[in-house]
Amino acid sequence: MQSPPRGRRLDAVTGPFTPRTPRVVAAGRGAPRRGRGATRRVQAAGPPAGRVARARTGPGGGVVGTPAALDRYADLAAGAARADLPVSEVTDEALAALTETVTPQGVVAVCRHLDVPLDAALARGPRLVAVLAGIRDPGNAGTVLRTADAAGAGAVVFAGDTVDPYNGKCVRASAGSLFHVDVVRAADPQAVVDALRAAGLTVLATTGYGDSDLDDLADRGRLAAPTGWLFGAEAHGLPGELTAAADARVRVPLHGRAESLNLAAAAAVCLYASARALRRPRSGAHPAGEPVT
Repeated sequence: MQSPPRGRRLDAVTGPFTPRTPRVVAAGRGAPRRGRGATRRVQAAGPPAGRVARARTGPGGGVVGTPAALDRYADLAAGAARADLPVSEVTDEALAALTETVTPQGVVAVCRHLDVPLDAALARGPRLVAVLAGIRDPGNAGTVLRTADAAGAGAVVFAGDTVDPYNGKCVRASAGSLFHVDVVRAADPQAVVDALRAAGLTVLATTGYGDSDLDDLADRGRLAAPTGWLFGAEAHGLPGELTAAADARVRVPLHGRAESLNLAAAAAVCLYASARALRRPRSGAHPAGEPVT
């Protein structure tokens, strides 16, 4: 019998499971999407995400990994065991069947969905919110989520026909940020704009044809108020009606010969411009109620 990895209780470890083990078959990529949505579980690959996800597991969750990985990341396994979460050893083949891609780290945390209602997220008084509207590429969406977290955003809204935040590629691209900020799923982007404005946030739409220059807004202190940024798909941008509904349409200035920035880069520039403005002394703040132009 193989010895359990260091730091784990012997009675907390089950397995090793194989690709044919019912638990692996049910949770793996072969399970119907409808079934995975009904159980409201998400996989977080790798030890950094696993440590954060451990606190969010709930019923049906736990940590799985190869024996070598659970030995290497014994603190993660031991912490899960102390929290009375199941820790399961799986073979390399079973881990490949469980996850959507090969995870070199060899460990995966399975946890519950984390999204919250929009009104609950806004009730916490976030000063910076990112809204993803119609973004279908999971890598882009996850990267914007990660950037918003790094910039200090309190919430990220996946609005309208936007990729599922629990898509495996989106979760990996977020690099754990899915577990740091309030994630909201909303069916109607226009309702999101109305709710942001009602909560006291200025709503800014990003577009390469905007009539407001980001640098100019920053220089005039127009980004120092609580702000909700609208980001659209890289290929098509924001829908026209949503762009028109914003308080201002903002372009990122291009000083070189590039025709445009990709979505993730543009989002990073905008979010960090707001983050910097929001952390300046309030003497230069944009007066409440004054339109941003």
